[in-house]
Amino acid sequence: MAQKGLVELFDKTLAEGKKIAPAERLFLFNGGLYPAMVCRPETLKILDTFEARSDDVVLVGYPKTGTNWVGQILTELETASGKYDEEERKRRQQKEKDLSVFPYLEFGDSDKFERMKKLPSRRVIKTHLAPGKMPKSIFQKKAKILVLFRNPKDTAVSYFHFTKGINLRPSEETWDEFFPDYITGKVPYGLYLDHIIEWNNYLDDKNVMFITYEEVKGNGVLALKRIAEFFNFSVSEQEIESIVEKTSFKTMKDNAPVTHGEMGKSLFRKGIVGDWKNTFSESQNEEMDRKFEEKVARTKLGMMLKYEEYCKD
Repeated sequence: MAQKGLVELFDKTLAEGKKIAPAERLFLFNGGLYPAMVCRPETLKILDTFEARSDDVVLVGYPKTGTNWVGQILTELETASGKYDEEERKRRQQKEKDLSVFPYLEFGDSDKFERMKKLPSRRVIKTHLAPGKMPKSIFQKKAKILVLFRNPKDTAVSYFHFTKGINLRPSEETWDEFFPDYITGKVPYGLYLDHIIEWNNYLDDKNVMFITYEEVKGNGVLALKRIAEFFNFSVSEQEIESIVEKTSFKTMKDNAPVTHGEMGKSLFRKGIVGDWKNTFSESQNEEMDRKFEEKVARTKLGMMLKYEEYCKD
């Protein structure tokens, strides 16, 4: 979406969200919690009417695992691969602006799926939904899906600051009040560890690729090469290096007022690995470690997260 159109959408959403009474900021739908600021029951009700295309570029990640960042990387890769001239680029951006399509599949009004039919291919589609709640057509059409994970402790801290920053939860709420809800799944999109468990069922699906925030952060060029190969993006080494630079955390944070308006302040905070060490208490560490060990440590995806490396002192 053209930046101006997206910023207007973000700012309007943030302003309207502040008017929602605290007790109504979250709503329950089909057993899951959702943020009323961006989600509507009528949209979730017709999610399965969304018509995927086989060439869609789908990014899935639990909130605050880096979906805004990696989503921008995918957009840049798709644009570079498409080799659009300036006129075509402007035409595509105008089309996206005119259609007012929110950047996440489950966000926005229920008419958005009709408007999305008018988006030119290849569409970059993002969602926070667990696989069981995603539109079936994504799997039926064999669209390629990039699933993003981040270590659970950094995810928790980032989620806490974000929900406070945009008033999804009371602004005066403390970390000690947020943590019990995070670790029991009483936050939008439920328990993060449940997402990991569910995605284990897709390990053998050749149309699904798994990557971690830490991988992309640690070696951006290598991560982007893997992503480009998976989606069959035709990009040069030079283009990849340019995109790594363009999508660095510092660059995106500096540009946030232009790209994301007021919401940018909450979307881009620190962007580092290991920030949880400044927040978790000893007892919270033990509780998170125990929960991870019980639920996912022995699964293939659980091992891929390198919990010992990123979540232990």
